Amino acid sequence: MQEFRLKGAPEVSVALRRSARARRVSLRVSSLDGKVTLTLPQGTPERVGLAFAEEKARWLRDAVGKVSAPIPVVLGTTLPVEGVQRVAVQGGGRSARISDGVIKAPPGREGPAIEALLKRLARDRLASAVDRFAGSLGRTPGRLTLRDPRSRWGSCSYEGNLMFSWRLILAPPDVLDYVAAHEVAHLKEMNHSSAFWSTVEALFGDHKLQRKWLKEEGASLHRYRFRAAD
Repeated sequence: MQEFRLKGAPEVSVALRRSARARRVSLRVSSLDGKVTLTLPQGTPERVGLAFAEEKARWLRDAVGKVSAPIPVVLGTTLPVEGVQRVAVQGGGRSARISDGVIKAPPGREGPAIEALLKRLARDRLASAVDRFAGSLGRTPGRLTLRDPRSRWGSCSYEGNLMFSWRLILAPPDVLDYVAAHEVAHLKEMNHSSAFWSTVEALFGDHKLQRKWLKEEGASLHRYRFRAAD
C-alpha cells in the first residue's frame, strides 16, 4: 500500500489504497493504532485524494491525537486479565503465571510469556463457554481457533468453526461470555435477523451492557503490545 506524509506539525503518515467498491474518496483513522487510510475509487486521480487529505488535515491531526498510545507489556506494566487489573512482576521459571494477585513473568521475555499465558487462559475460558452455550442450543461446534483480528471479536463459518480474539481474556468475563454466545448462536442462525438475536438472548440473556462495553472499551484491549514488532 502506497504511503505519503502530510506536511505540518505534526506530520501525519497516510496510507493510500484503491478500492473497486468505493464510490467516493474517504479517510479513516483507526481507533486502535491511529493509522490513517485514504481510500480512492478506481480511476480517481491520486492528486484528488491528496487534495482531499490536505483539506482534512486539521481534522486528521485531531483524530490521530485522540488515539491512545500503545502500551508495551514489560515488568511493571499493569494490564487487565478477565477485567481485573494486574501488575507484571519478575518471576521464576520460563513461563508466566498469575499468583498472589499479580502476573509473574520471566525477565527479558515477559511480553511473549504473558501473551502465551493470556492465550492459554482465553482458550480455556472460551472453550468452556462455547461448550456450555452449544449444549444449551443442542448444536455441535466445529474447530475453535484464536487469532488477533483488529475488526471483530469472533466469527462463525458455515462449517461451524468458531474464531475468537484471544484479547477477550482482557475483558470482563461477562463480555467474553456474550461474544461466545453470539458466535454459538450463528450455529443456528447464520445471519443477524431477529431470530438470531432471540437466540442470543435465550442463551445469554440481556446483552446491552456487554455490547456497550465492547463499543466503548473494546479498542483499548488492542493497546497492549507484547512484542517489540507489534
